[in-house]
Amino acid sequence: MQTTRNFKGLSVLLLLHFLFATLISQTECIGFRRGRRFDGFVGEPSKVAGLQRLLDSEDLWFEQRLDHFTPKDTRTWQQRYYVNDQYYRNDSQAPVFLMIGGEGEATKKWMHEGAWIHYAEHFGALCIQLEHRFYGKSHPTSDLSTTNLAYLSSEQALADLSNFVIAMKAKHNLADTQKWIAFGGSYPGSLAAWAREKYPNLIYGAISSSGPLLAQVDFKEYFEVVKASLASYKPECVEAVQRSFAQVEILLRHMIGQRNLDDKFKTCTPLKDSIENPLDIANFFENIAGNFAGVVQYNKDNSPHATVTIDEICDIMLNTTIGPPVTRLGAVNDLLLKDSKTKCLDYKYDKMVADMKNVSWDSETAKGMRQWIYQTCTEFGFYQTSENKSDTFGDRFGVDFFIRQCMDVFSDRMDSKYLDQVVAQTNKYYGALKPETTQVLYVHGSIDPWHALGLYVSANTKTPTIYIEGTAHCANMYEPSSSDPPQLKEARNKILKYLAKLLDGYASQAKFS
Repeated sequence: MQTTRNFKGLSVLLLLHFLFATLISQTECIGFRRGRRFDGFVGEPSKVAGLQRLLDSEDLWFEQRLDHFTPKDTRTWQQRYYVNDQYYRNDSQAPVFLMIGGEGEATKKWMHEGAWIHYAEHFGALCIQLEHRFYGKSHPTSDLSTTNLAYLSSEQALADLSNFVIAMKAKHNLADTQKWIAFGGSYPGSLAAWAREKYPNLIYGAISSSGPLLAQVDFKEYFEVVKASLASYKPECVEAVQRSFAQVEILLRHMIGQRNLDDKFKTCTPLKDSIENPLDIANFFENIAGNFAGVVQYNKDNSPHATVTIDEICDIMLNTTIGPPVTRLGAVNDLLLKDSKTKCLDYKYDKMVADMKNVSWDSETAKGMRQWIYQTCTEFGFYQTSENKSDTFGDRFGVDFFIRQCMDVFSDRMDSKYLDQVVAQTNKYYGALKPETTQVLYVHGSIDPWHALGLYVSANTKTPTIYIEGTAHCANMYEPSSSDPPQLKEARNKILKYLAKLLDGYASQAKFS
């Protein structure tokens, strides 16, 4: 789930950022904050216009329980879902593919595009997509107050899936012999695996793409992977980035330097007004670092939001004709401002918090950012930090910066002790990187920073993995293209064969072109 530049690159997010990661206004907007895009981690299935886009899917509604864990609470709400029976074989062995919605609006385009639709055509599957509670048009409560957000959790979302599957089996007269396979990318990738774990009687198997399984307050590994991914293009790129951030620190010490930075980074308000405010300065640095995070996370994906590549920003950082490293850093920022149709860099902390405290469904943050940050504050952490002065991105946005946001936006009780407690509970409940789940295939890309919290290497045949060198976040999920690298094509074929194994057929001839 465009939002203000204030929200850029803050960790989710792996998330959760989750990953991940986004307020629209005339002067400032951005599509990435806390490792998450404004339209969710996955976005839309293709950047290439195709005939499938002409097909439509009807908004359907399911009466869902508000609270699955309080029997006396009988309140309900309307949850949105989609169905595509275009390839449905309609017999007692035909599978049902369930695309799990995440921290963004469910989109009709996924009902006719994306790799899972090709798999559905191959196996004659019925395709269903369920939107996640509190995202998109699935509004369980009248607003997004912190009190109402108490009903937003992964556990409630999984119970939604269980209730929904049972109802759909009855509605569509589906046989018990028809196997349900869950699909999801990023946070929904985690949900797909957890749905199989918690409801194995309903979910027969799952394809978990780029899903973080380990909840972690201080997700310092995120920017470590960002650096490695930049270095995979040219090691000198990381050196140039580090020098540029060091030069920003030097310029901040003097008023002339501050004015210089205002000009280079097109700040919405002068840095001199915030130089004594560490939260504003932390937000400034985090935004600049987020430029690199957003590009790396979606590098060369077939998604519409993958418009700028590692190659492009590194070529800018290594172009000495532009000027010193800090000037090149400003040029990268300018490129990303233009890409997100943003006129200036808004780094004011108080404004960010004020925007995030808006509880109306009509607000820009209601497109998913307020909800997702709430989940990071109550379940996952995922805070993408940089707190080493000698490191590439400096020491300006450590874990305390993100915990402070939980406290300022939602509740003073969401301090470091609280975060440690809820993250530990999440890992205990789901098993973190030692899942006991079977019949789940975990897929990750080496470029994607979120793979650091996922299961991407496994010696256990019961928890198979696919690790795709050189691909980014959820790359295997998007609409296939002839220009896809060989390793991505191979990964999709492996997924097809794994599905064939789960569905007891087609294993020998399974091939994904």
